This record gives sequence, structure tokens and C-alpha cells, in this order.
Amino acid sequence: MNGLLLEHIARYQFAMDYVQGRVLDIATGVGYGAQLVAKAKKHKMDEMLAVDLDIEAIKYAKHKYYHPKVRYVQADVLDLELPQKLGMFDAIISFETLEHLQEEEVFMQSLYDMLNPGGTLILSTPFGNGRGEPCGSPFHVHQLNWKEFHNLFAKYENQRFYYQRGVLIEPKRNDIHYPIGIAVCKK
Repeated sequence: MNGLLLEHIARYQFAMDYVQGRVLDIATGVGYGAQLVAKAKKHKMDEMLAVDLDIEAIKYAKHKYYHPKVRYVQADVLDLELPQKLGMFDAIISFETLEHLQEEEVFMQSLYDMLNPGGTLILSTPFGNGRGEPCGSPFHVHQLNWKEFHNLFAKYENQRFYYQRGVLIEPKRNDIHYPIGIAVCKK
């Protein structure tokens, strides 16, 4: 039982309640989450575009996690032309992406621009000491604190925040330390 994998699967399970129409899974990795959601929501989804920068991950996903409603595409989340290239979506999923990006504002603006009015963004990131502070992971630029995380979604009409500890995802309880935050925002 790989605890990290179970946490990722729990986030995709959580996101399923918000998926419909045209869906984007940005920074999909090897694609297991995209396939999981597509199988469960095939009658509510028109298409899922699963995007990642790593061409090897995309090749693996196409082979290992094929689903007729999922299209795997190689692209850079910081490409300024991403909204023009990918189009508009009714739901966008992005798990564990922000902490890898120096230019998070470019990414956040692209997500907003690609989301249809009334569409839903489901985004998660691990918490840490904040921007510019060491986080202990050689793969992370930084890890936001919960206030910085909340401030990323000011443009959205409706914002709800959840917190994850292991596979448990719940509204925040003040007596609990949560390593991961999840935002569910409606445009």
C-alpha cells in the first residue's frame, strides 16, 4: 500500500463530484488519475484532455491508461499561449503542480482563462513555510502557506477550501495539521 499513491487517488476520487463536460487534467503525470475519472464519469464527460510536460509520461499514459474519452497531450503549463492551444473547459483538475512553478501567476491566469463561466477548478498543493522559504524538497520551488494558497483564488465567484491528511479530505478543523490544501472554485 503506497500511501502517496493512495493520497493522489483520494484527490481524484474527490474531484469526480465536480467533473462534467469538457475536462482538463493539467500536469497529469502518467495518466492514472485521468483514466480513473474518465471511467467513473464517462456519462457526464464529453472529453478529458490530460496534459503534461514530460513526453515520456505522455507516451506511457497513452499506452498504459488509454480511455476513449481521454486525450493525452504534451504541453508546458507556463506556455503563455496555452489557453489558445487547449481551448475552454467546464472543469479543470490540477494536483501538486503549483509547488513546482516559479511563475505561478502565469499558471493561475491560464487556468482562469481556460475555465468556462460557471466552470469549476479543483487544485491541490502541499503546505509549507511560504513563498521564498526553504521547503525541504529538491523538486519544489516553494510550498505556500494556507493564507497564500487562499489568496490565489480571489478572482473566483465561489471558493471552498478542503484539507487533506492521508486519504481523509475534509473542511479545516483548527486542531489538526494538514499537509495538503485543496481549492474548489467556481468561475
